[in-house]
Amino acid sequence: MTAQTDDELWSAIADPSRRRVLDLLVSNGDVSASWLAGHVPFSRQAVSKHLVVLERAGLISRRKQGREVLYQVEADRLDQATRAMAELAAQWDRRLGTIKRLAETADTGTKKRNRHEG
Repeated sequence: MTAQTDDELWSAIADPSRRRVLDLLVSNGDVSASWLAGHVPFSRQAVSKHLVVLERAGLISRRKQGREVLYQVEADRLDQATRAMAELAAQWDRRLGTIKRLAETADTGTKKRNRHEG
């Protein structure tokens, strides 16, 4: 992923309302913006704006069926996003582990010095 697509992805999933829309799409398959609006506590216009952001991030796509536009999750992109989030979480776990080890080492060194000084 490029920095721009990463930014679009993180921006898209950072908003709880967009995550709710995405969850509904994952759970219900191909649905319209009107259907989504009937299942969230915000307007159809807000749903449409959220769909644009999710589509720009590549997480969903749309197709026309007759007069209706249906939205669906792009499974490959969602899988990519999931892997990227898991890797980010792993990086933070490693960093926090390093900080913890450094803090424990510093604490042990302080205790040793205090015993020798006292």
